[in-house]
Amino acid sequence: MAPTEEEKIGDECKQMLLSLPKERGWRTLHLYQFQGFWCQAAEIQSIITFQKHFQATDTDIVLATIPKSGTTWLKALAFATVNRHRFTTNSKSHPLLTSNPHDLVPFFEYKLYANNQIPDLTTTNLPDDQPRLFGTHIPFASLANSIRKSNSKIVYICRNPFDTFVSSWHFLNKVKPESKAQLSMEEAFDMYCKGIVGFGPFWDHMLGYWNESLLRPQKVLFLKYEDLKEDGVFQLKKLAKFLGCPFTLVEEKNGVIESISKLCCFENMKKLEVNKTGTSIKNFENKNLFRKAEVGDWVNYLSPKMVERLSRVIEDKLSGSGLRFKVFP
Repeated sequence: MAPTEEEKIGDECKQMLLSLPKERGWRTLHLYQFQGFWCQAAEIQSIITFQKHFQATDTDIVLATIPKSGTTWLKALAFATVNRHRFTTNSKSHPLLTSNPHDLVPFFEYKLYANNQIPDLTTTNLPDDQPRLFGTHIPFASLANSIRKSNSKIVYICRNPFDTFVSSWHFLNKVKPESKAQLSMEEAFDMYCKGIVGFGPFWDHMLGYWNESLLRPQKVLFLKYEDLKEDGVFQLKKLAKFLGCPFTLVEEKNGVIESISKLCCFENMKKLEVNKTGTSIKNFENKNLFRKAEVGDWVNYLSPKMVERLSRVIEDKLSGSGLRFKVFP
């Protein structure tokens, strides 16, 4: 019988888990409350290693998200935008045509610092003026100090909690081990409303980046999935300007923004062979990263009572913050 993720971690981390609050996990046996948020045992080990060893540079770009809120899309858009002079979107050899976005923009916790490894990030094949791109689900308060203290930039995207919940439930039931019983929607919803979800509570995760974006708008750009769906060109221009590589008038006239948007759109990414096969995050199949990408799909799954309960949670937790969501297309 294959060892569980909790059995694979080091002894020091195993010992620490004994002192942490724990609840039933969605995909794994347990979720642990670590530094104020819920995550899996293997993630805790990776995050500790990341916090100890990652050294940010002022040109780094960190793409932060709560799971199932547009992570793959944001990685594709940011990679294509930052690298548009190296790889034109009409090139048949564009990396996004042959590599999953998660391979091009690696996660700190799932790739670079997973399994107790400490990567050497000092050597790179990038030109001197090219920023390093990283991805993470880690809450703002738990990012490595070097990120928060440097001039590196953070782009955060989140999605309305209704669609995020439905997407999470579908995804985690697809990628759970065969030995783990499927979590019913009612059970998962109850946990979600209590904040017991990977990297949650979702409201704390969102507010951490939201408040920092208000305090330091030059440091954190806060995007919403629904806005990106509604007006991708406008949001892409905002992203490029924030990252220090604004589109020129000539580029706008030549349709460069639209071409990047088209290259990275859900329909195009889903049909690519590289996204139909293989794995890019842990042992999760790439095909499971692409489901519907619709705004308002939650109406097909949530009962009126569930909608009422989650609405109350959102109102209570986000009240006074100024953070609001569009929940219909």
